[in-house]
Amino acid sequence: MREFGEIETPILLTCTLCVWSAANALKEWMYEQPGMGEHTINPVVGETNDSQVKNMWADPIQRAEVFAALDNASSGPVAEGSVGAGTGTQAFGWKGGIGTSSRVLPDSLGGYTVGVLAQTNYGGIMSINGAPVGRELGTYSFRENLPSQGDGDRDDGSIMIILATDAPLNARSLDRLGLRAIMGLARTGSFASNGSGDYVIAFSTHPAVRKPRVSDAPVATQELVNASMSPLFAAAAEATEEAIYNAIFKATTVTSSRGELQAVPIPDLMRILQKYNALNWNETVPH
Repeated sequence: MREFGEIETPILLTCTLCVWSAANALKEWMYEQPGMGEHTINPVVGETNDSQVKNMWADPIQRAEVFAALDNASSGPVAEGSVGAGTGTQAFGWKGGIGTSSRVLPDSLGGYTVGVLAQTNYGGIMSINGAPVGRELGTYSFRENLPSQGDGDRDDGSIMIILATDAPLNARSLDRLGLRAIMGLARTGSFASNGSGDYVIAFSTHPAVRKPRVSDAPVATQELVNASMSPLFAAAAEATEEAIYNAIFKATTVTSSRGELQAVPIPDLMRILQKYNALNWNETVPH
């Protein structure tokens, strides 16, 4: 992807040790699509380590699961919480999962949309609208190293962030946009711990940036200039932050023979947000 600045397949999200089986099934699915021919492809698969509650060594994701996911993919609202690749993931020591959010720029700034899907699986000190939620709930990194304290949260695990926009952007601009999604991740309390692989895949759906696989003549594409990027940067950071919160808010407790990940206690969470005046921010900004 870095070399070509292009993606050639749908993007799959799965568990760490499921990558090879998922990629192989994605390859097979692609070659069954009309007009594919016999050219090579580079399947795109992202992963997080969900072994706290899932036996990923059993390689549970196979051809049937991949084909079902791709064949049933559709537009519309996305399921959030403890679903799909987010079934076994965590965030800040609580149950995480899949979360989505988006921002739409006003017409004066292009009217473009930035959408984010996050597969959360990481640690830190959870913060929501500035409220120190992790500290108040007693789940935060390195807590066990402090005097008279119990276990902390799980630092490692990784997060996958998929960012899509209809703005006409080239590969370099998309790379810059992805870096701003990481800023949204940082706002939630992450410090990108040593064992956490934090990745963003950003792509544009604008028809003007699509290219044919082969062309003997130069191909002209439209793209926004650098000076037009700042509104998209703000949208990427905000949508990422909110997508992560949505993953946590919608998650449900998951228990298996390997362990348990509990959903964050919403009543306690609301009490903390009220304490720090972190609610109803939408009422303070004109619409």
